Order: sequence, then C-alpha cells, then structure tokens
Amino acid sequence: MENASPPFTPLVAPAPLVSIVALCHNHAPYLREALDSVLAQTYAPLEVWLVDNASTDGSAAILQEYAAAHPGWHLLLLPENVGNCRAFNQAFFQSQGEFIVDFATDDVLLPDRLSQQVALLLSLPPDYGVVYSNCALISAAGQPLGLHHRADGRGRLHPRPASGWVFGEVLGRYFISSPTMLMRRATLLALGGYDEALSYEDFDFWVRASRDWRFQYQDVVTTRKRKHPRSMSAQVTTRQDPYLDSTLAVCRKALALCRTPAEARTLARRLRYELRHALRRRQWAAARVAWQLLMDVVGRVVGLRGQAE
Repeated sequence: MENASPPFTPLVAPAPLVSIVALCHNHAPYLREALDSVLAQTYAPLEVWLVDNASTDGSAAILQEYAAAHPGWHLLLLPENVGNCRAFNQAFFQSQGEFIVDFATDDVLLPDRLSQQVALLLSLPPDYGVVYSNCALISAAGQPLGLHHRADGRGRLHPRPASGWVFGEVLGRYFISSPTMLMRRATLLALGGYDEALSYEDFDFWVRASRDWRFQYQDVVTTRKRKHPRSMSAQVTTRQDPYLDSTLAVCRKALALCRTPAEARTLARRLRYELRHALRRRQWAAARVAWQLLMDVVGRVVGLRGQAE
C-alpha cells in the first residue's frame, strides 16, 4: 500500500498589520478610556504609536505609563505643539502598517471596530483607499448625544453616506465622520501624508484621496466621538474660525483637480458657503480670498464646458 498523501492545508494569508497613530493634546481626562479601547480591540496584529503634541495637563505621564506597560508600543513626546498634521506624519512615516487609523485620544474605539473594517477593506478592490462608518456622539462626560448618521422615518440616513468615487460629494458636503476612517497606507503615501501647512487634515485628505481612490461606507457604529469645547467642531462655530484659511487652501487644490463642469459647480457652491461664513465672522482677508477663488472656479466651469463641447 502506497503511503497516503498528507491532507491538503490551504495557505491562509496573515492578517495585515494595522497602525494606530494615537494623537494627544491635553486629553488627560479622556486618555485612559481611549487607550483602554485600543487594548480592547478584537483584531490583531496592531502597531500603536502614542504621540503627545506638547500637552500641559499631565497627558504625557499617562502616555508614558501605558508605553511602559506595553513595551511594543511606540512613544513620541513632542517638545512643542507642531499641529495635528505634522504630529501625525512624524508617527505615520515611521509606522509599518498596511492600514492606518488616525485616532484622537479624546475618542473611543469600539472593540470590534478594526475586525469589521479590515474585513471589509480586504474584500474590496485595491483602489478602495478608505473605509468609514457611523459613530456614536458623546459629551465630554461620556453621555450619549445620538449618532452621526441618523435614520429618518423612512430609514434613510442623514447625512447621507456615499461610496465609490466620491470626489464630487466631498467637495459639496460634510458626511464622513473622520474618527471612523480606516485608511490604506498606499493612499496616504501617494498623497505624501498630511499637508503640514494646514491647520487640520480631514477635508484636504478627502479631496485629494477621493480623486484617485474609492471610499466605502460601512453601516455599523465603530467609534464614540467626543464633543467638547476644545474639539474642532466646536472651534468652527466661534467668531474667529481658526480653520477657514486652511479650508480655502484646500478649495484651491480642489480647483486644480476638477475634471467636469459639475464638479466645478459643486466647488463653486462650497465657496459661496465659505464666503458667507467669512463675512458673518468679519474675516475680511479670508472673504477676499474666497471671492477670488469663486471667480476662478466660475472661469473653470466655462473652460470645462468648452472642452466638453
């Protein structure tokens, strides 16, 4: 009798490494809950980068405590506040993960978040650069404030998520909850990381990434996003919006990326909104920039129409 062949065992690809870049600036009241939510993830393997952007509230000591307890975690204590974009890049370019999470340490990851998002992204074609999802909003004290994507009486979500080629969508409206994103490393590398000249990153990332990469919405709650007076969403409602100049800089980039009259018209609507926003807050220099950009976009619409005829 011939020797029986050993049973065939199919090769199973190893789970891709996910890098979590945990950015902290004066998040001490929320920091332990945030870092414990990283430890509670059901997904492995993980690479964790703890980045303190010159906190003054004792956050650095908490980060040092967690880094000491988990020797595989990386710790960057920045001596001065270099802004979110540069702080993120300092960790990102040293990280190794195939997928990346930009994690603000006043938020909370739900335990199955990465397991769910990685499974979805792996099931999609490689030109999908981002998966994002729904999130639960919470107060500074952790009280529930509802969902980011809320269902109406007909089951339709507001704001309405979009998937696939979403460049025109991200130009015209806000619908992605940034803390829920899982990004493909190749996508961020293609962009050169975040633009360090900007005061915030998400709008610029959405615009530049969505030109060449598809996005996918996952209809699950993966994250708790904390709303408090120092959060970005609170800052943009103040008399002196500190992010408006960066928003207009991204609109200028978007102008160069528009390929159709419809995209340019969407950008024009966005700029009209930003112009009104600047005028209401008496930010006259920003208003002048917005007006000039709007005129440039109107010219772009005419030019693209001519090309199409």
